Amino acid sequence: MDGHGYLNLETLWFALIGVMWVGYFFLEGFDFGVGVLLPFLGRDDTDRRVLINTIGPVWDGNEVWLIVAGGATFAAFPEWYATLFSGFYLALFLILAALIFRGVAFEFRGKDRSPKWRAWWDRAIFWGSAIPALLWGVAFANILRGVPIDANHEWVGSFFDLLNPYALLGGLTSFLLFTLHGGVFLTLRTEGELRDRARSVARMLALPAAAAVLAFLAWTFFGIRESNGVKPGGTSLLAIVAVVAAMWLVRRRVDRWAFVATGLSIVLIMATIFMDLYPRVMPSSLGSANDLTVWNASSAHYTLKVMTIVALIFTPLVLAYQGWTYWVFRKRVRREDVGDGQPTETPA
Repeated sequence: MDGHGYLNLETLWFALIGVMWVGYFFLEGFDFGVGVLLPFLGRDDTDRRVLINTIGPVWDGNEVWLIVAGGATFAAFPEWYATLFSGFYLALFLILAALIFRGVAFEFRGKDRSPKWRAWWDRAIFWGSAIPALLWGVAFANILRGVPIDANHEWVGSFFDLLNPYALLGGLTSFLLFTLHGGVFLTLRTEGELRDRARSVARMLALPAAAAVLAFLAWTFFGIRESNGVKPGGTSLLAIVAVVAAMWLVRRRVDRWAFVATGLSIVLIMATIFMDLYPRVMPSSLGSANDLTVWNASSAHYTLKVMTIVALIFTPLVLAYQGWTYWVFRKRVRREDVGDGQPTETPA
């Protein structure tokens, strides 16, 4: 560091991008969980419509966090963005395709009352939720572990370099934790038998999710190389405490606090990843000299300054609007709200 003020802006934007990813996974995490649980909790079409309606008013707003995180990375750290999208091209393409099909499914499912039509789109919702829930964990585990980047900061590996045991464990962890998060969310947004089934599924998922979180964080703490000689462990321990608390709260049927605990687990795991990365944004598995850092991957000082001003103006507005949306749609969704669950073939 040379002491120039722009270094503070670089660190600030690294932290802000981390916060954006935290917000995305906290909010979109339960969206993914609801989509994954759709075929298992929905006994009939009305059940499935109730499940979809729990996230219907908010899912597209939740994805704004992903768009902003990607845009902020492109603007603040173009070198990071370029290398990331070059190396993770196929994985990110699969995620994008899954998110597109899921979004289309939400809009098109109700266009026809044919059971076959709706079943096709229900499958699209399931896979459009399951694939990102898995691959986001794989992607971030690889970023933290390190990927093959040469001295020119270019990706020199293949897609199969991403399919290592640590990254696959990260994918399993995100999949289980998001699904648990979605199950607990449904206990807050449904009622009756559907709520009971959501609680049962959450109880079944709690132990595997807690075990996966423990294994992933333990491997992260002991297996990932240190950053500047420091390995922060506080957030890891708090994440483990949070997921164990979630397991206990789910079994005790303390639904609201269980949701807080699963969400806190997601927040703390992402905090662990970003704290372990800093000051790197993308470590190289070929040697620390090739690492992308907040200094060698960032935009110019003027760009970061303008971005900071824009963020200070618009971020409170976005947060206020999204908070208002959740407040308006806070009530439970009932079967009576969506119909009798007896779809019929559309007349010719």
